Amino acid sequence: MVERLGSRRVLILAALGAAVLVGVFSATNLASSTVYYLTPSEAFARTVATGQTVRLGGLVKAGSLSLRAPSFHGPSEFEFILTDGNVDVRVLGRGAIPGLLREGAGAVVEGSFAADATFVATQVIAKHDEVYTAPKAGATPAHRTSFP
Repeated sequence: MVERLGSRRVLILAALGAAVLVGVFSATNLASSTVYYLTPSEAFARTVATGQTVRLGGLVKAGSLSLRAPSFHGPSEFEFILTDGNVDVRVLGRGAIPGLLREGAGAVVEGSFAADATFVATQVIAKHDEVYTAPKAGATPAHRTSFP
């Protein structure tokens, strides 16, 4: 009877150890693919240093998105206000922006603050909403064109 109880304990401890190892391995792999960001309020509360690379997340404020076409000497430029409802941050950047970026939508920007508290973005990630709407019956997809 004592031997059976001891072997059960060993088996239970081995199973618990394996479960802990699987959990740690899963958490480590998920952490590397997770995008962490600060809200504008958090960035100002922490007084993020000028030039320090950070990610900010919030909503693109209505009426603030401005795109300038590429010039002969450089890429296109963009500007918008990123807000969390309490603090607004002016975001400037160059290059292509995601097609999903629009006013009122969520966005995460990576870059750094300039001395004047403007955020200079090196990367923009548009966040899509979680609500899926199926295409209407008979509607043609936006990426197709019809030919005569």
